[in-house]
Amino acid sequence: MNSFVDIVEEIKSIVSSEFSSKKIFDKDIADLLNISQMNFATMKKRNKIPFVELMDFCASKTISINWLLYGQSPESLLEATNKYYMVKYFHDVNASAGGGTDEQCEEIQELEIPEQFVFMLGGERELKNIEAINVSGDSMEPTFSYNDIVFINREKKDLARGGIFTIKTEAGLFIKRVQQRLDGRIDVISDNQVYLTQTLNPQEVEVIGRVVSRFGDVD
Repeated sequence: MNSFVDIVEEIKSIVSSEFSSKKIFDKDIADLLNISQMNFATMKKRNKIPFVELMDFCASKTISINWLLYGQSPESLLEATNKYYMVKYFHDVNASAGGGTDEQCEEIQELEIPEQFVFMLGGERELKNIEAINVSGDSMEPTFSYNDIVFINREKKDLARGGIFTIKTEAGLFIKRVQQRLDGRIDVISDNQVYLTQTLNPQEVEVIGRVVSRFGDVD
């Protein structure tokens, strides 16, 4: 996958005709993507790809996001489109890596993913179990950042081996690292050490599914 810097340079090339002969700066790209200059600078430093904003940009320009993410030439886009797969994307759902959010969603979209990404989700046979949602909050930094898109396998709910799961408690919907104790209670852990570990009884936790990817592997 292309780096943040590579993607920004590609966008500059795409929109160059809109700026006449004027030099295009990072702040211009931040404005085009509707990202604050401060957040843009942070994403650039951490090489965090703003997937949601890129999808909106690609839709507005009628181009394939695969061009930006993987550097495919325009001539290869038609052929590549035949190798795309779709997963359910709950665009309005934000699982909190922080203070908890609602799971309700009025609109379900389909998210287009390239063939080379399918194996990260478990292969084509698993796609029927995969759903994508957004991340909000900072409690899972640096593993996840605000506005990341994560992929959940709803069939993988076994906490015995631990891992990162989307869970629902009375406080809302969360993405957390989860471990089950020998006594059956569940540790809900944030990767950001500023946040304390919370221990809950099994009946207080509904496991939605295991987080299997974020346009990349999840530890």
